[in-house]
Amino acid sequence: MADRVYPAAKPATANGTAAPAVNGGANPAFPANKAQLYNATRPTYRPQPPPRRKHRRSCCCCCCLWTTFFIITIVFLAAIAGAIFWVLYRPQRPSFSVSSLQVSQFNLTSTKLVSKFNLTVIARNPNKKVTFFYDPINISFSSDDVDIGSGSLPALTHGTKNVTTLKTVVSNSGQNLDDSAVSALRSKLKNKKTLPLEIQLDTKVKVKVGSLKTKKVGIRVKCNGIKITVPTGKSPTKATTSDVKCNVDLRVKIWKWTF
Repeated sequence: MADRVYPAAKPATANGTAAPAVNGGANPAFPANKAQLYNATRPTYRPQPPPRRKHRRSCCCCCCLWTTFFIITIVFLAAIAGAIFWVLYRPQRPSFSVSSLQVSQFNLTSTKLVSKFNLTVIARNPNKKVTFFYDPINISFSSDDVDIGSGSLPALTHGTKNVTTLKTVVSNSGQNLDDSAVSALRSKLKNKKTLPLEIQLDTKVKVKVGSLKTKKVGIRVKCNGIKITVPTGKSPTKATTSDVKCNVDLRVKIWKWTF
């Protein structure tokens, strides 16, 4: 029986390598590129849920609530302390009034003014348990914003339930005036024979309530409604002080501004 010869599964080529498959053979496998390798190792993207902020918001709300409650409590306690202080001491402002004012000299020229006034002021302290300590008091006289005299009073301790009479001389020894100021004064004297006068007192005061002393604060006293008559001879003239009103205002200084 003759031997059969079977062909090889993959015929060899001339150089000894296997010939490529034709017609129905499997496609050749190519090496993976970089993009395929990267995507193969890249983890699957899963969107994360948004962060929870409820806890943070609740903390902020609690802080705001406690801060508001603390401020309201402080204001409430301060109001109670103020009410107790008022009931115990009943503090009142001191009052000032012009008792008398005499014009001894008033000489007005085209450029200068020479004046002299005798002033008597009454200071009253209506408090039973409050004492005032005044620094030296500066006094200024003006008529329609024109300075016509200045003076001062010494430092004063104003005791409880006390009425003190203060006397001083306010003068102007030849101060130069501009033309508009001279014209304004002469016009007033010619038409009405009198001059409106404003008295201003500036000082600092320390207050003692029981055993407690405060820091010094500025005060200003303004007295309006005064009319003076210029003397014609050597006899002084008296100013009208029946309708004088004196107002006491605090002067609070904050940095460069005074209120």
